[in-house]
Amino acid sequence: MSTSLSVQGQDRPELQKAIEELAESGFLGVQLRVNDEQGEWVGSAGVRELGRSAEPLTNGHFRIGSSTKNFVATSVLLLVAEGRIGLDSPADDYLPEFGLDRRITVRMLLQHTSGIFNHTGELYEDGTIVLGVPWQGKKWVDNRFKTYLPEELVRLALSKPARFAPGTGWSYANTNYVLARLVVEKVTGRSFAEELRRLILGPLGMTDTVAPGASPEIPEPHNHGYYRYEDAGQERTVDVTRQNPSWVGAGGDMISTTRDLHTYFSALMAGRLLPAGLLAEMRTPEATVGYGLGVFAQETEDGTVFHHNGATMGSAALMYSSRDGGKTLTAGLTWVDDADLSIAPAFGTAQQRFVDEVFCGKLGR
Repeated sequence: MSTSLSVQGQDRPELQKAIEELAESGFLGVQLRVNDEQGEWVGSAGVRELGRSAEPLTNGHFRIGSSTKNFVATSVLLLVAEGRIGLDSPADDYLPEFGLDRRITVRMLLQHTSGIFNHTGELYEDGTIVLGVPWQGKKWVDNRFKTYLPEELVRLALSKPARFAPGTGWSYANTNYVLARLVVEKVTGRSFAEELRRLILGPLGMTDTVAPGASPEIPEPHNHGYYRYEDAGQERTVDVTRQNPSWVGAGGDMISTTRDLHTYFSALMAGRLLPAGLLAEMRTPEATVGYGLGVFAQETEDGTVFHHNGATMGSAALMYSSRDGGKTLTAGLTWVDDADLSIAPAFGTAQQRFVDEVFCGKLGR
């Protein structure tokens, strides 16, 4: 099943073909929104629920995973602009209760250069895996409504050896963003959800974006995500659309829609949220993988594309923009997840195809 809506009347069969092929590659539901010089195009492919034929929504709510990090980084930088946070101040100044290494700055949290162990587990260069909070298999399924306090996640991470001395390496760690969100809450005395509303959602008129905390609920309407796992030798599949995302916390717990993600990311990249100097800081990548402050900078043959995609159990977000915010691609994907992350190759292929087709002028080639 598929549907598309060309808001300004243009026909974009190549976009519809791309999402239909994506659905055929293993995704249950795909909803895509492209805003560019041709106007806005919205389409969907696949199904809304497993085993049913209803078409997926084109602007339904979905869990955006690590795209959350960009919202957290922007919130921190807006508080830097207000003079309430020092970007190069020790994080320990704001969160003395954890006894953080004084060399770890707020900037290092946002850029993943702190060296702090990732509370969701680490894969070391020699192949060693050190587990953190459970997020795979039957153990996660059985505990998918459990609440983890942010402080609990931080203390778990700090109980493990640091990956490297602060500022001497790069390693993606959800814990960095759990700490960054705690800094926001400490300096403002308000919940992150309240500050997000004040700083971003309210000014941009975004009504479909949620920072759920420990709530397992997701607003209607939404497509459904699933998880497949082994239980006593039997393969089982469960609907995990409702789940408590506190195990990942600020590393990836938010909910949004393709429209809200477009509204947000186009405004951010166009310079309508952050002062120019801080936007430049955000977009300046470190050398390892091109990660700025909560955003990836990807060089293409047609210039730099900025993005922060994200995935969580059975749900993912794509969020891309040109440098000036004039061209964006936002998408919500749902699928049947599993402990082996079987969808990962198709997810990687989808990301590259969309960049090639939408940002590098390869549509219809």
